[in-house]
Amino acid sequence: MRRAKIRPLILPGVLALAIIALAVAAPILPLTDPVRQDVASRLTGPSALHWLGQDEYGRDVLSRIIWGARVSLSVAFAAAAAAAVAGTLLGLLGGYFRGVVELLTVRASEIVLCFPPLLLALLVVTLLGPGAATLVLSLAILFAPGFARVAYAETLSARALDYVTAQQALGAPTARILARTLLPNIAPPLIVQFSLTVAAAMLLESGLSFLGLGVVPPSPSWGLMIRGARSAMEQAPLLLFWPCLALTGTVLVLNLFCDRLRDALDPRGRASGKPGFLGRVLALPPAPQTPATPALLSVEGLTLQVPGPKGPVTVVRDVGFTLAPGETLAIVGESGSGKTLTGLAIMGLLPAAVRPVAGRIMLAGRDGTPRDLLRLPEPELRAMRGRDMAMIFQDPSSSLNPLLRVGAQVGESLRAHGVTDGIRDRVVTLLRQVGLPDPERAAVAYPHELSGGQRQRAMIAAAIANHPRLLLADEPTTALDVTVQAQILTLLAELKRAEGGMGMVFVTHNLAVVAEIADRVAVMYAGEVVEEGPAAEVFAAPRHPYTAALIESTPEGDAERLSAIPGAVPQPWAMPSGCRFAPRCAMAEPACTAAAPAMEETGPRRAARCRRWKEVA
Repeated sequence: MRRAKIRPLILPGVLALAIIALAVAAPILPLTDPVRQDVASRLTGPSALHWLGQDEYGRDVLSRIIWGARVSLSVAFAAAAAAAVAGTLLGLLGGYFRGVVELLTVRASEIVLCFPPLLLALLVVTLLGPGAATLVLSLAILFAPGFARVAYAETLSARALDYVTAQQALGAPTARILARTLLPNIAPPLIVQFSLTVAAAMLLESGLSFLGLGVVPPSPSWGLMIRGARSAMEQAPLLLFWPCLALTGTVLVLNLFCDRLRDALDPRGRASGKPGFLGRVLALPPAPQTPATPALLSVEGLTLQVPGPKGPVTVVRDVGFTLAPGETLAIVGESGSGKTLTGLAIMGLLPAAVRPVAGRIMLAGRDGTPRDLLRLPEPELRAMRGRDMAMIFQDPSSSLNPLLRVGAQVGESLRAHGVTDGIRDRVVTLLRQVGLPDPERAAVAYPHELSGGQRQRAMIAAAIANHPRLLLADEPTTALDVTVQAQILTLLAELKRAEGGMGMVFVTHNLAVVAEIADRVAVMYAGEVVEEGPAAEVFAAPRHPYTAALIESTPEGDAERLSAIPGAVPQPWAMPSGCRFAPRCAMAEPACTAAAPAMEETGPRRAARCRRWKEVA
């Protein structure tokens, strides 16, 4: 964990450790016996000998508070640990095996949630009798379903991911997959759940002790102290104040620690010391003032960086292209060329470590006014997502929430933009529009009940729900078979015509798809656009060696053998000097490595980043 993420944990962590250390060290501290009575000095106020005074039986209040912390914390931690072990095991098994196992584990444990917590605890204590051991058991029963639900949801999400499938393909035993693969990956939310459970258990323990069904007198407990001080509120109000202060302060410290811990464990959080989106917006240089462009989307000089051990590393450099209303622009290139990062930058969904340092992204809104998406505050950008622009992601299996019905997730895109009436009918209409058979049934189905192509259609329905002007599709057909790919491409083309004026940016590495759906193409390599132009012209007469190599390596046409591009895309921190494609280019010459070539016009609406584009053509 990075130092910047640990820093917010220091203050609440030190306070929590101090409270725990004080409770643990109670037997060796020079404290008065917490159960020794001095009736003659009952209800005496603070003094040099008794710093917080004496209670209704003349016992030292400070000693009882510290010993009471020992009792409350030990009960809370023991109950939370027991609940965590039992609940995590139930959720892990139910989420991994599903079916009958899920019914017998997660669903059975959720019966406990039907009962009010305090009443259920009262029932257990009444049956088994008061005492610390009974408290631990009753609190563990209460909190185990919470751990089961968290573990179940995380396991359900992780079990279908590639790393779990890889372990299964290798023949790893189930117990090893559960313990070594799944459990470490679902641990962060469980750790936060444990922290929250400790605070909640302390409150319940104090409440039960206050009712006389928890810790047995004369053992010190904050709940017992509050109960005893209630009868002497008028004579000695401080007796009620001290245990309430101890209980409230401890719970607040633990809750603050939980909040900071959650932020530190969340990989999407902004606690990494890197500026958030608003910080990145403010860090950008002012955008150059140019006349408004009639284009729907205009990306100019986009440059993205990530932190590296030796300073910032540029992953996308000086990317620019335009998109007219009703036009489809395909962004193609090998993996690692920066296609997806460019799309995420347009949506304002860049990972926390990636920050834009130059350029602008102008999108014409519904009112026709171009807005720079890189410099919009997050609330305004959030309002545009799903309404003015939408995105279809590559894998619908991981993009759809496995715990929500498909119709609820499609309807969420409507609710997010103020639609409240007739959502169910509109969802069914959208699902029918994207070609889902029996849309009424699909609306109430869970994602796992649909095929891959049907899930992708549901994702498309959610994306077009508010009739966006710009649709970004990030390799939406990669995870589908060839037949379904053709259906999805046909669907996207039909939707674009039906929406009227909707522009589409299609990110892909499949040139056959580009030839079928795109009007224009932008070829990216190593974070740069190396060629741009009408799709038909680029395929017929490429002007950059990389574009030509991509076309020659495509398994289409009448060629008897495919040609492979030698080498690999360079890593962002090891970019070659001059032309980035030069180490892999058969036409490279010494001048190519001397200086980086600029984009040069090679014809009407065409440009290429190559000194020798005429020879390529």
